[in-house]
Amino acid sequence: MRKFLGLSACLAFASLGPGAFAQAGTSGKPPIDYTILHAQVILDHLGFSPGILDGREGQSLTAALKGFQTSRGMTPSGKLDASTLKALAPYASLRPVRKLTLDAETLKGPYVNPIPKDPEKQAKLPSLGYTRPLEKLAEMFHTTPEVLVELNPGGKAIGPGAEFIFPNALPASRDYPADIKPEWRQTLTMLNVEAKVPEADHLVVDKSEKVLKVFDKQDRLVAQFNATMGSAHDPLPIGIWKIYGADTNPKFHYNPKLFWDAKKGSDPAMLPPGPNGPVGVVWLDLSKEHYGIHGTPEPQTIGRTESHGCIRLTNWDATRLALMVKPGTKAVFQE
Repeated sequence: MRKFLGLSACLAFASLGPGAFAQAGTSGKPPIDYTILHAQVILDHLGFSPGILDGREGQSLTAALKGFQTSRGMTPSGKLDASTLKALAPYASLRPVRKLTLDAETLKGPYVNPIPKDPEKQAKLPSLGYTRPLEKLAEMFHTTPEVLVELNPGGKAIGPGAEFIFPNALPASRDYPADIKPEWRQTLTMLNVEAKVPEADHLVVDKSEKVLKVFDKQDRLVAQFNATMGSAHDPLPIGIWKIYGADTNPKFHYNPKLFWDAKKGSDPAMLPPGPNGPVGVVWLDLSKEHYGIHGTPEPQTIGRTESHGCIRLTNWDATRLALMVKPGTKAVFQE
């Protein structure tokens, strides 16, 4: 294995025991590269989200590296080069993976499977929760079910007392604001959201780069998230807007008149909350009517698909952003 941050990757993983990792990718993908996974984990902890923690190169990692490099006054190459490895080295103590024992609380539902595609049928459900424990665990650790299967070959059953390998998405702090709602605190805890975050002075949503950038009062880039934004039918509303507030674990009012691709004859419906809802676990309301920044039930699609004009982030990135902003935070949408 390649060396990373001055440590041998095989030494970093030695304490986990032989046979702990898959050595080949699935569905034709290359095998997990633990040098890349280590970099992704560090970037995720620092707030420069690489998207899915999967140990593979791609546009999301490139964007995250550019953001990190810019924040450190480096040339934004988007490459994991020698100078970038040196800049990441102070955080090398963050293990790329963790071996954890599952408990009943972690695996608790509710689970909804299958989730119907028809909004009118979804409205009759008590929630739009995860479909299965594997999906929940993947989102908790900022990855996908497929990556967890790769990290844990052998088909071991998921249940209390079972040990599994996860990407190290565990936060340094869970000291969330004391005045938040208990159910929102539970969501933040479940998604392993870092509590110690910088305060946003303003946001920049950049269409060409497919990212949402967070700046402080000194106009320093302090965080960055990959984003899906707009489409040919519903383009990103270019301009300067404000965040009005956050709706956490929101219900979603489905209005077919606002969706060009709505099924003909569809009726309005109030969809229940849940991570598999159309806007995920949080909605940041914008001064532009009908537009917001929100989560998604499909984190692997961020930056690779289109939206109905809104800005879509992974659920874990959207919740982290929600801790950074407040009512009145400026949001600049640009080409």
